[in-house]
Amino acid sequence: MKFTPQKYSIVDERMKPFIDPLEICDYLKKTQSSKERVRDIIAKSLSKQRLNLEEVACLINANTPELIEEIKEGAKTLKRSIYGNRIVLFAPLYIGNKCTNDCQYCGFRISNKNAIRRTLSDEEIIKEIESLEDEGQKRLILVYGEHAEYSPEFIAHTVRIAYSVKKGKGEIRRVNINAAPLEIEGFREVKSSGIGTYQIFQETYHPEAYKIYHLKGRKADYGYRLTALDRAQEAGIDDVGIGALFGLYDWRFEVMGLVRHTNHLEACYNVGPHTISFPRVKDASGLNLKTNYFVSDEDFTKLIAILRLAVPYTGMILTAREPASLRNEIIQYGISQIDGGTSIEIGSYAEKSGTEKNLNRGQFRINDDRPLNEIIDELLEQGMIPSFCTACYRIGRTGEHFMEFSVPGFIKRYCTPNAILTLAEYLIDYAPEQTANNGWRVINKTIEEIEDEKMKISIKNKIELLKSGKRDLYY
Repeated sequence: MKFTPQKYSIVDERMKPFIDPLEICDYLKKTQSSKERVRDIIAKSLSKQRLNLEEVACLINANTPELIEEIKEGAKTLKRSIYGNRIVLFAPLYIGNKCTNDCQYCGFRISNKNAIRRTLSDEEIIKEIESLEDEGQKRLILVYGEHAEYSPEFIAHTVRIAYSVKKGKGEIRRVNINAAPLEIEGFREVKSSGIGTYQIFQETYHPEAYKIYHLKGRKADYGYRLTALDRAQEAGIDDVGIGALFGLYDWRFEVMGLVRHTNHLEACYNVGPHTISFPRVKDASGLNLKTNYFVSDEDFTKLIAILRLAVPYTGMILTAREPASLRNEIIQYGISQIDGGTSIEIGSYAEKSGTEKNLNRGQFRINDDRPLNEIIDELLEQGMIPSFCTACYRIGRTGEHFMEFSVPGFIKRYCTPNAILTLAEYLIDYAPEQTANNGWRVINKTIEEIEDEKMKISIKNKIELLKSGKRDLYY
């Protein structure tokens, strides 16, 4: 696909597109990969330094089984050293699927006449959240179609509802957002509701490919979407998430685009993305997508390992688009967050179990619809700590403050203890007996592996407080 320079409409002149396709293609074309060079780059990453574009291109171009395996092993080692054995869990909650865009890969697109359009009422949102709290969920990402009805005021209103719902021992402690790009004032309005991360995916970083898939609506403006998180930062939202939809263009280019986006945010705001996501194109209602860029499982695993090495401090999200078997395998190469107990049909959490799934009510098809507790069981079997931690966001460790701890790898000193405490809460309040037994076994083992004796004692004391009825304890 040939790149042709073009002009993009820019509302704010400070917000100019920063992706140079020719630069990225030049790196991919000219960068050579040798054993020595690849090993040097992996060593740099393991010292918790972010990689530059040339170094990422070198890892991408490494194509021998030996080097690919070293990249994966490097990512596995880095994950353990920074994040320990924790996996953060969350659930997506779709608020509405009205949309004015025509994105060829999405079931919400305006040209999809089979889509069943719906926006949850306040009462329905409450019922959905109560159902999620009954399962033990503490972290949500609210998802909206791109439509005038989903204004900044509406988004802020739904966030406040989410935080207000308390059922039994349940509560939502962090609400993230996946919604349309906003103007600076709109982002300020949403920020006022107390959101966590604002997540916007560029889908594809290649401008010419972008035009092919986005036919109408505001989302057709590549430059406006690319600079959306700049406007969020200007509005004071310093916790942002980026992502690409793999399968729309060459995965190698998209990895470079994600790293370039990371570089840009760091250079302009001293804050990189809190999370990077990498969903793959999956079935959607009425999907008739013509692409030669579908990503194999092998390449998908490689690109995740490369991204883990490229940006050591950033959380990486693996979604329920992927089947359980693949998720269980790939988690070890750098994933720090997954969704669990996921349902993406509007209003489906509050519906009775066994309700027939209808693709016309969802954005795409998910391939891991296991209940939350089943996912927790499998994580525990792998020796991992399922975490519902929200401490950093709530205590103010976001933006530059978060970077101070996460870039050198110090954030682990908080993450592991907080993961233990949130898991202990879950085991006490929601877990079946077998899950509880497995969970306490993993908790005790993890505590014993902590080198700081004072921290060990502190965690044990807080666990006793949880058992006595205290809740929401964190460091």
